[in-house]
Amino acid sequence: MTTPSTDTLTSTTTDNPTVGTGNDKQVLLAAPRGYCAGVDRAVETVEKALEKFGSPLYVRKEIVHNKHVVKTFEDQGVIFVDETTEVPRGANVVFSAHGVSPMVHQQARELELKTFDATCPLVTKVHHEVTRFAKQGYQIILIGHHGHEEVEGTAGEAPDVVHLVDGKEDVDALDFPEGTKLIWLSQTTLSVDETMATVKLLREKFPEIQDPPSDDICYATQNRQVAVKAIAPKVELMIVVGSQNSSNSKRLVEVALQHGTKNAYLVDYAEQVKPEWLEGVTKVGVTSGASVPEILVRGVLELLADNGFENVEEVTTATEDLIFSLPRELRPPRTNR
Repeated sequence: MTTPSTDTLTSTTTDNPTVGTGNDKQVLLAAPRGYCAGVDRAVETVEKALEKFGSPLYVRKEIVHNKHVVKTFEDQGVIFVDETTEVPRGANVVFSAHGVSPMVHQQARELELKTFDATCPLVTKVHHEVTRFAKQGYQIILIGHHGHEEVEGTAGEAPDVVHLVDGKEDVDALDFPEGTKLIWLSQTTLSVDETMATVKLLREKFPEIQDPPSDDICYATQNRQVAVKAIAPKVELMIVVGSQNSSNSKRLVEVALQHGTKNAYLVDYAEQVKPEWLEGVTKVGVTSGASVPEILVRGVLELLADNGFENVEEVTTATEDLIFSLPRELRPPRTNR
């Protein structure tokens, strides 16, 4: 994994679709895009659990926030539920990449469920930070979006001392006695700029608030945003492939609009790209959120090629090589040599 930097921007031409038609229409394709290591691990966790234990296999919440991924697993017999209590006693259940609270783990034990925890290790890191700082007597300001599964799980680690803020109104509503030990943490899938804007408000109101020991926003979220920032000033339209309930995908649309793209849209599938979006446009940016399989991006590129955008240039701002191990129960057995 490398640190994202627009100073080391490189461009390469993709092999598919075919390049060079003599027109001036062009696609700038962001790299990195699509699956991050945490999503890859979560999807493979479901695949391996199905392969090893068969169906029915239950998954609490969406394994990742992507319609195509969820539908594909449903077609294979996976049953998605909102709460652990909906899972029959003794059944197999996967916890999603967004993480769960200790209460959910307790419910699973009471129901004697066999659990496979697909929580992204970077989310688990924030959970550990919450428990550590709670034990040290801190009040914890968690920057994130109300109702998002990740913040529900994170806040559940120490609900009495975690205070969720999502912008200025929430910051204004905070009130602590003088001398209270304060620290801020954040949801991993936020926009870096959005998070720091909230941090600025927190510092103005609470000058003694401490920063987290490390950056909570995940490397993949940052890398995808940096790639969009590099492309946005050069294109008239940015198409982000991702689902409406995907926080990191929605942030990519916002980042594109904030950094020079005239129009930016979020789509699950190529069919959702409207012809009028392409009218008068010569350069289109394409990227995808961290929970999006590459096949959906290819569908958008094929649609664009059918509309004259056959010249595709890949813009690379970082290279990712991080891999997370599967849950222990699903790892292949070690062979003795």
